[in-house]
Amino acid sequence: MCGIAGAIWTADAPPIEQATLEQMTDLLAHRGPDGRGFYSSHVARPVAAHGVHVALGHRRLSIIDVASGQQPLSNEDDTVWVTFNGEIYNFRALRQRLEAAGHTFRTHSDTEVLVHLYEDEGPEFLGHLNGMFALAIWDARQGTLLLARDRLGKKPLVYRAEHQRLLFASELKSLLAVPGVPRELNPHALDSYLAYQYVPHPHTIYRGIHKLPPGHFAIWRDGRLQVERYWRPQFAVEQPRPASEYRRQLAELLTSAVELRLQSDVPLGAFLSGGIDSSIVVALMKKLGHEPVKTFSIGFPVAAYDETSFARQVAAHLGTEHHEFRVEPDAVAILDQLAWLYDEPFADASAIPTWYVSKLSREHVTVALTGDGGDELFAGYNRYDAVALSDTFDRIPPLRAVATNRLWQRLPADGRQRSLSRRLRRFTAGLARPPADRFIDWVGIFPEPLRAELYTDEFLTTLPDDDPGDFIRDTWRTLAARDAVTAASLTDLVTYLPCDLMTKVDLASMAHGLECRAPILDYRVVELAASMPIALKYRFFRRKRVLRETFGHLLPPAVLSRPKMGFGVPLDHWFRHELRDLAADFLLGATAAARGYFRPEIVRKIWDEHQSGLAEHSHRLWALVMFEAWQRRWLDQAPASAAGLQRCDA
Repeated sequence: MCGIAGAIWTADAPPIEQATLEQMTDLLAHRGPDGRGFYSSHVARPVAAHGVHVALGHRRLSIIDVASGQQPLSNEDDTVWVTFNGEIYNFRALRQRLEAAGHTFRTHSDTEVLVHLYEDEGPEFLGHLNGMFALAIWDARQGTLLLARDRLGKKPLVYRAEHQRLLFASELKSLLAVPGVPRELNPHALDSYLAYQYVPHPHTIYRGIHKLPPGHFAIWRDGRLQVERYWRPQFAVEQPRPASEYRRQLAELLTSAVELRLQSDVPLGAFLSGGIDSSIVVALMKKLGHEPVKTFSIGFPVAAYDETSFARQVAAHLGTEHHEFRVEPDAVAILDQLAWLYDEPFADASAIPTWYVSKLSREHVTVALTGDGGDELFAGYNRYDAVALSDTFDRIPPLRAVATNRLWQRLPADGRQRSLSRRLRRFTAGLARPPADRFIDWVGIFPEPLRAELYTDEFLTTLPDDDPGDFIRDTWRTLAARDAVTAASLTDLVTYLPCDLMTKVDLASMAHGLECRAPILDYRVVELAASMPIALKYRFFRRKRVLRETFGHLLPPAVLSRPKMGFGVPLDHWFRHELRDLAADFLLGATAAARGYFRPEIVRKIWDEHQSGLAEHSHRLWALVMFEAWQRRWLDQAPASAAGLQRCDA
């Protein structure tokens, strides 16, 4: 796992000097603490190829071929160069094929497979890769630069297309090191952030800087950038076949996915929450003979957020070398670190425990397998119960009439984050809306009416006509032929998963030089799960049925029957206690009020309702706090040079 950065430009654009390339790359040192490398064509080949020059930078976290896998790396005649972040799990099979075709290899790394496969197949080579990656390939023969990102968006890649120049990097902070790159807030991105708690691709919080979407590549040629999709999953239609055949295939493919991800030349372990997904991954590691299986879980003093007892049961059942960390998450202490790390506003508060478990796990291993993807692929989230129930009401008009009665909204207020009355009020309020719109309300943070009330008149005039809700609606429409729960879960797979969960895990783990691998998100498992009829996955509030039926014999019964808890922190409590003073300064102080985005009286109203227990606004308050923290870190302290971008630990 690594960090990449670089640029391509013509003679009409400002060049990227070696000092700038080094600054861009070194800002990613946390992603690759084991070494760095550079390639600059205007240094190596002073005469420009096709009138363009390229600069490639790399920070390395050594996982495979520790001794000789340095990057950037080229083919035999130095006409094709790559800088690459990720892992290609099927690289050994690809290497055998390429060697048989006459290619010569100088290393044993997965990276070298990329240049030779690209030589043979051009952009189509991406379809042969099983892995997680963000990469850039410079083709001196054609004068082109290719950028690409893996199918599910596990690895990040951002870029800025300018006149006759393209900049790219693993993280935004690297692009901000380039002289002249502006820091102008993108109003649509802010509107989307408050809707979802993240900025959806292809946007970033900055105007003019974009995320390459998952499953896409981009080619820069003759000063122009063209973005194309190379993976389009066939989610629209389910594939009827016997349940036993699905279970057999699932067992085979997920076992294969775990086995591929056990390849490592450095210590390897697994996150173990005690939930069914991570427990299955650990059980398969054990079954495949990986010894010792090192597992890691994190516990908190608030019982409602502590899963360590379940993780302990799984570890004892499987006989793992278990490491349990108990911490008191301190949001105040790491707030500035989170703002520095995520580069743009990011309000998933589970980034806090993810940061802690990554930090503590890195003391023992360099690679950790995770259970990410199980909820999206196998209908595991609690919200899918609401989707199924609302779909039933839609089909039975008398039930729908009762459920949409305004009396439900008069239930006594309950400020607890997970209270039943709060869930009922939110559920019934959404039933009057179309399925996609109600789902947007249920997964969102600030619904559209509240955002409109929150914004100042001046900020409202800057917003484009684009509706942030279209990010989810556009995917939902492609799933019109599927049932409601499948539509919701697969929509989550291509929206929430890459923009929130994968972003959270990648940045929190790479902050400590830890590589996380997600076997359940092997694209073969994804395509199989997406083709399954919903009855195999979900029925009558029983989630992940096919996972339990296929792998249940490997796990203790208590894990199979336990309710889903989630990986979170007690925000509702924090805002009334530990975070109260800091949040009051960030949200109600003169600095925030003067920015001109939000009406101070509405922010005060949200704050007072939460403090009094009249309403539960903790996630909204956290979103506002993280936006203010981002502004203080990246706009108020905007440095004149890359040196000023260096990390400021709280």
